[in-house]
Amino acid sequence: MKALFLVLNKTEKLNDILEKFMEVGVTGATILDSQGMGSALIEGEIPLFGGVLRSVMDNNRPYNKTIFTLVNDEDMRAAKSAVKDVLGDMNQPGVGLMFSVDVGDVVGI
Repeated sequence: MKALFLVLNKTEKLNDILEKFMEVGVTGATILDSQGMGSALIEGEIPLFGGVLRSVMDNNRPYNKTIFTLVNDEDMRAAKSAVKDVLGDMNQPGVGLMFSVDVGDVVGI
């Protein structure tokens, strides 16, 4: 089993991703409100970093959503494909970040 994490910068796509997950058999996920380090530094009281980062970052999206779900190894490809179907090229700036990690023990499913 794996945990699939998606840090979603395009929060307007959240419902589309959840619907796609349901289509491919992902029936549960946890969604957290989150904020990236760069955005936190801009909002914080670190003048040097805030000024430099403010000039290079997109302040239209200071917050994001982090979605995580447990997926069987054989369903991982479908889950990742569902995300890519909604978001397109995730290598473009400002889209998000997706990764998975192996999970050893699960209690409570």
